[in-house]
Amino acid sequence: MTEKAPKRAAAFAIPGDATQKTGGYIYEYELLQALRRNGRAVEHIELGAGFPNPSADETAAAISAMAALPPDMPLIIDGLVFGSIDTAGLRTVKAPIVAMIHHPLGLETGLTATQSRFLLQREADNLQLADAVLVPSPHTARILMQQFDVPEGKVTIAPPGFRPLDPIHNPLSPPLILSIGLLAERKGHDVLVAALGRIRDIEWQAQIVGKTHDPAVERALRRQVAELGLGDRVSLTGLLADEEVIERYRAATLFAIATRYEGYGIVLGEAMQHGLPIVTCRTGAVPDTVAPGAGILVPVDDVEAFAQAMRSVLTDKPIRETMSRLSTEAGRKLHSWDETEKLVSKVLQRY
Repeated sequence: MTEKAPKRAAAFAIPGDATQKTGGYIYEYELLQALRRNGRAVEHIELGAGFPNPSADETAAAISAMAALPPDMPLIIDGLVFGSIDTAGLRTVKAPIVAMIHHPLGLETGLTATQSRFLLQREADNLQLADAVLVPSPHTARILMQQFDVPEGKVTIAPPGFRPLDPIHNPLSPPLILSIGLLAERKGHDVLVAALGRIRDIEWQAQIVGKTHDPAVERALRRQVAELGLGDRVSLTGLLADEEVIERYRAATLFAIATRYEGYGIVLGEAMQHGLPIVTCRTGAVPDTVAPGAGILVPVDDVEAFAQAMRSVLTDKPIRETMSRLSTEAGRKLHSWDETEKLVSKVLQRY
């Protein structure tokens, strides 16, 4: 019987606190733990928290740390770093480079045209130096192959992992509309709040869960809620502990996020784990992520369509029950983190 080759040691470069509660950080932290749990020695290289807008010192320290790795140790580089770090510096890295791209940085909402062009060119240049690329969705894979000329053989789609299906459901009354996402322009919470203002004639309560990424976005949202007279129905909870987030999913009747772009959208998978009907936008990887029938997908920034979709789910019980059933069925098929780890390990074993 042929013995399996030992798992090659690897390194994983992540900027700042790896336990941050955003989709990209959750993905990378859980993957790091899964790699280690399944017998691979992985060195966690904690880089400066300033990426993708690093200081000169953070850039120099990151390049120095990565360049110090031996040429037989594959290095996974987080996308915030990979898409923004100096290309000449990246060339000094001897280790095989595995780029982890959640979505190209230049496609982030809110960038100036100059910033977007710079980041798209930087990422294109850096992708020429990658030995392999990990992406969370077919959508991101298509973008990299079609817009950045990354060869298909370099790209591995490794969807995020999830916990087992959660069968507990304790819906609140009036029904809870739950939204989870950073308070950032890309998440479209302003569209959600505007849409909620158009369905004030029916019973509901809403919670927007997520830490503040952009203080200006939070201030504008709070002002919008007040101006629409929704202060007694809409709450911004801030960042919550994992256990509290699970309780919110269990208490919800509808999951709604008016996102302007997603490279995957982990919260959409979590909503399906909990069997929730979903209202969101047809953008980025969302159509890849939300199972057919489990959600209503509307155009980005279409307040009226978003409002009507929420109204349909909340007022039409047969529609709501069908969506919930299809959401639950899709939730059963989601990857575990150990399955994601197997896909990534196949890439790391090449080097």
